[in-house]
Amino acid sequence: MRYLSATTALLFTLLLCTCGRAQEVPENLLTGYAPLDEKLARTVTVDEYAISAEAAAALSNAKFLDAREHEEFTVSHLPAATWLGYDDVDLSRIADTEKDQPLVVYCTIGYRSERVATKLREAGYTNVYNLYGSLYAWKLAGFALEDARGQPTEKLHTYNRKWSTFAPDSIGEKVWK
Repeated sequence: MRYLSATTALLFTLLLCTCGRAQEVPENLLTGYAPLDEKLARTVTVDEYAISAEAAAALSNAKFLDAREHEEFTVSHLPAATWLGYDDVDLSRIADTEKDQPLVVYCTIGYRSERVATKLREAGYTNVYNLYGSLYAWKLAGFALEDARGQPTEKLHTYNRKWSTFAPDSIGEKVWK
C-alpha cells in the first residue's frame, strides 16, 4: 500500500510538471501569429524581463544586442544592433556600455537571448530585457531589419527550416543556411 502511495504521488507530480508547460502570456506580448505564440508560450519565459517589440522600440536610449551566431546576424538584424553572440558571448563588445543603460537582447524567438540576458545580469547589468518573440515579433510588429552593410532587408534568418514554420511566409524571405 505504501508503494502505491509513493508511486501515485510521483505520477501526480510528473503530471503537474508536464501539463502546465504552456504559460499564460499577457496580451501585450502576443505576436498575433498563433503558431509562434503557441511555441513561445512553451519555450520562452514570461517574466518581468520579457518585453514586447513595441515596448522595446519605445525605450529611450536602449541598446539592442543580438544573441545569435554571426552568420545569422549578417543576414538580418535589428537596426544599429550590436552582435554579442551566443555560443561565445563576448562582453568586451559592450565594454563601453553603462551598467544601468537599457539593454534589449534578442535572437530568433527569444530562447537564446533569454539565456544571454541572464549572463548580462550576472555580469552586473541592471536594466536588461529579453525581446519576447525576438526577431520574429519585431518583424511581425512591422519594424525594419538591416543586413551586414546596414541596408534595409526583407531577409529573415530563421535559425533552421523547422523554426521557419513558426513565422508566416509574409514575414519576408526566410533564410536558414
